[in-house]
Amino acid sequence: MYNRYGNSWWHWNDPYRQMTQSQPEGGPESIGREPDPVANSILQREYPNIVVLRGSLEENKVALTFDDGPDTRFTPQVLDVLNQYQVNATFFLMGARAAEYPDIVQRANAEGHAIGNHTYWHPNLTEESLGRVQWEVTSTEETLEQILGFRPRLFRPPYGSLNREIVELLGQMGNTVVLWNVDSMDWRQLGADVIADNVLANTMPGSIILMHDGGDWTMDLSGTVNALHEIIPRLQQQGIEFVTIPELINISEAK
Repeated sequence: MYNRYGNSWWHWNDPYRQMTQSQPEGGPESIGREPDPVANSILQREYPNIVVLRGSLEENKVALTFDDGPDTRFTPQVLDVLNQYQVNATFFLMGARAAEYPDIVQRANAEGHAIGNHTYWHPNLTEESLGRVQWEVTSTEETLEQILGFRPRLFRPPYGSLNREIVELLGQMGNTVVLWNVDSMDWRQLGADVIADNVLANTMPGSIILMHDGGDWTMDLSGTVNALHEIIPRLQQQGIEFVTIPELINISEAK
């Protein structure tokens, strides 16, 4: 059992082990999210200037994206692998965690990765008021601006949960909502081979690939880290170039 004190988490059975990383308010991905590509496809068709599911089919480029960081356990490992293969990705960060670990945020940015907004506390936005949605987005923007000097344009909703009212608000706030068309399913804590198969079997030119570099403290994402060693070289052998979301869809990273 964990209990929250300020921005820290403590385990009752291990009082000397401080868990300084904020937990997702909406719970683990396995609890809070069910894949629902049809609904997001409809929103993309209705709001083509706000919602993005993929890049162009005409260019042999794809984008790796990572949600729920920065995480002290897994984000540095992911960055190390990306650096090994000289590949840039896009990280959708929780504001609370970015505030706790600005050095990891700065490292990702300095190494050429794009930074996006993934709310401050990771609630399911469809269960919240529009006022709360606006607070989650703005608070994360302000945190990232303090760390990086700019407010991200890119936004991804926790669990991919959206409705029309939220999309319209995000558009009014100047955000581009970045979803995905390839789900690695790594949030199920699968083995590296299964994660790699999920990605490789579904990736094509223009794909936006969903992965995670952070999550609930109970999650083990080592499968994600190890899967990258198969995913990246295999796609590179096919002549596919890895780019950031701003490069894939030709928009600015900052507002």
